[in-house]
Amino acid sequence: MVYGRQGCATHHEHVAFLSQIEPKNVNDALNDSNLIVAMQDELNQFTRIDVWFLVPKTNDMNIIGTKWVFGNKMDEDGNIVRNKARLVAKGYNQEEGINFDETYAPVARLEAVRLLLAYACMCNFKLHKMDVKSAFLNGFLNEEVYVSQPPRFEDHLYPNHVFKLKKALYGLKQAPRQWYERLSNFLLSKGYVRGAVDKTLFIRKHENDVILVQVYVDDIIFGSDNNTLCEEFVATM
Repeated sequence: MVYGRQGCATHHEHVAFLSQIEPKNVNDALNDSNLIVAMQDELNQFTRIDVWFLVPKTNDMNIIGTKWVFGNKMDEDGNIVRNKARLVAKGYNQEEGINFDETYAPVARLEAVRLLLAYACMCNFKLHKMDVKSAFLNGFLNEEVYVSQPPRFEDHLYPNHVFKLKKALYGLKQAPRQWYERLSNFLLSKGYVRGAVDKTLFIRKHENDVILVQVYVDDIIFGSDNNTLCEEFVATM
């Protein structure tokens, strides 16, 4: 990427508000104001989509710990464009039959993605990519799951309370299953048909046109010979 004088200034102004390090633990992160902002943004996201609520802690609860994971998102030139702070559950502490029942979720094989690319080339239509932010947080839980409050972000009024989850956290064993289940049910309700062989491929026909939707964890690749169908899909999502 080549920056003009104005582009360079804008780029450096943006970099000034980003951390250039990846901290190893929460204590290091709390010494960096940019990372504190990223952590608070993550918790604000939890509030916005109603992930959990505080409840008193009892002795019979199997409480799963939480931890912060940090990373920097870079562009194609290696420049840091966003600091990421993700709160994840310590899923390795989950007990089968108590915290989860099933963990299986279908994942698209790379061969299936390549077939979709080949088909798009053959039919001469454009493919689009959609990245679902915090995708796993959209999956509803069937089980009762309790997690500890985020390290160093405990509620000052209720420091000994724990969170009861309404939706899945990253790190939970059932999180991929719950995300896929909600997304697939949504697409099926909109007239899409699930692939007979590849369960992560969804197809919808409209008169003589067709739109293909390939799900790859929290990425969605879609395309159609009719761009209106793509626009409708984006608006629907």
